Amino acid sequence: MRRIISVCAITAAALVSSPVTFADDDAEYSRRRAIKNVIFMVPDGCDASVQTLARWMKGETLQLDSMNNGMVRTEMANSVITGSAAASTAFATGEKTTARFLGIAPRTEDMLSTYIPPVDKEPYEPMASVLEGAKQKGKATGLISTSRVTHATPAGFAAHIHDRGMDNEIMEHMVYQDIDVVFGGGKRHLLPKSEGGKRTDGENLVNVLVDRGYQFVETKDQLEDLEEGKAWGMFASSHMKPDIDRAEFAPEEPSIAEMTAKAIELLSQDRDGFFLMVEGSQVDWAGHANDPKYMFTDFIAFDDAVKVAVDFAKMDGQTVVIAFPDHNTGALSIGNTATDKTYTSLTVEDMMAPLMGMRVTGSGLATKIGDDWSPENIVANIQEWWGISATMDDANEILAHMEKGYYPSYAIGYVISKNHTVFGWTTHGHNAEDVQVWTYGINYPLGTIDNTDLAKMAAMMMRFDLKDVDADLFIEVSEAFSADEWELDTVTDPENPVLHIKDAVLPVSKDLVIQGDKTTEMEGIVVYAPMSEKVYIPKEAVRIINGDDDVEDCPWPWPWLCEYYARNK
Repeated sequence: MRRIISVCAITAAALVSSPVTFADDDAEYSRRRAIKNVIFMVPDGCDASVQTLARWMKGETLQLDSMNNGMVRTEMANSVITGSAAASTAFATGEKTTARFLGIAPRTEDMLSTYIPPVDKEPYEPMASVLEGAKQKGKATGLISTSRVTHATPAGFAAHIHDRGMDNEIMEHMVYQDIDVVFGGGKRHLLPKSEGGKRTDGENLVNVLVDRGYQFVETKDQLEDLEEGKAWGMFASSHMKPDIDRAEFAPEEPSIAEMTAKAIELLSQDRDGFFLMVEGSQVDWAGHANDPKYMFTDFIAFDDAVKVAVDFAKMDGQTVVIAFPDHNTGALSIGNTATDKTYTSLTVEDMMAPLMGMRVTGSGLATKIGDDWSPENIVANIQEWWGISATMDDANEILAHMEKGYYPSYAIGYVISKNHTVFGWTTHGHNAEDVQVWTYGINYPLGTIDNTDLAKMAAMMMRFDLKDVDADLFIEVSEAFSADEWELDTVTDPENPVLHIKDAVLPVSKDLVIQGDKTTEMEGIVVYAPMSEKVYIPKEAVRIINGDDDVEDCPWPWPWLCEYYARNK
């Protein structure tokens, strides 16, 4: 549902924890050229070394090279090194949280000594995202990822859940959030097990989407045919293929640039503007695998998508593009112990030569190796698919790494990088250092900001206050109704909890109020926080249940004015 709210500016107090400032000339620029559209673009898990390597490999400057930039702090509430769910929550909601939490406030027992939790939020309480705020402003919204769309980064904008691993529940949140465009992988979490999916609640969410007027597409060709309206594109049962693997393993899948172009084409038809988040999900996975070719090819694919967005912004004149990693992964370095005494004579050819023959990712190579993990077959496949003359010692080292519990792709990437390239890695995990932010449409360097400032900036540009969105979307049930007026039923059907309030039924994780034979769609969803045993509902639900939603009896000739009055009285 569209929502008319008062226009709010983010005050200096809202940004007191950061050095972000907006110069007078930029404020005047914003007044003359109102910002309608905000595009977030996230190359998950990388830093400047990946940008450098990608530039060398491409042989020309990247789109990101031409953009204004700054740095972003990435720590989360309970660790110096962030997890992806907490990072996404930070730049989606403007607040930090605990590892694995999505769109909810942090727990308090293990916070960093330097972290101050939000004073107006209890642990596990949902926190509104910029996507939800954009929806309230009447803007179209979209999410794109090359992973399952239920993965941490996209989920942080649309879900309010205590564990990022709850893909089925996350998908339900997304379906009932009324997002206009969703492109990526993860179809299996829309379908029940009886229909080849992963859902254990028996629900077919593809049918729900179709019933709600969405176009549902599954191939690149079907994506190209979309011209207008709301759309979900699920191009893989689980994750989409890495860019370098797509031609070999999944030629029917679109690229991230193609998904971005189509999303912008559809969303830009909304005259109120749009918010879009695009994630190059697998740059991060390449870092985890210590796979340099995978990392920079997916980064270049992401940069191509950034060019699509910036080209639109240049033509449109009312769009801001903000690109940033959520954290670094793997800590790729150009130079390792093998170059300790030779780094001043390293040529481009020497740096790039080991990568030129790599035709698939380490994961793709593991697929080609198949079930035969003999040293001889490992060596043969590395030669065929990576163009590297690995030795039997290399193969045995890969097997030893696997025996320690590492994925085959991690073992391959680690050993080949160490023994046959000039690239170094410090970890298969995340890193804590600041990451870059690149912008188009913000006419000054940002300096060093916190990741939470990204959400605050987006909210300011779209002219809403996240605290106001919070107040509209998340009212704790016991604060609106007495104990004898409501009950949460988690026993009758544990997979589908239901909230009963007076004569109304509100399914958890959905946007529905059911009263007899009447069903009303709300502007937000019902959120259950099992860790605190609390339930949160939109303010609109209170009005509907109490019979205060009297827009139909409007005494004025302007329905929007009646809607504004009904929602804010």
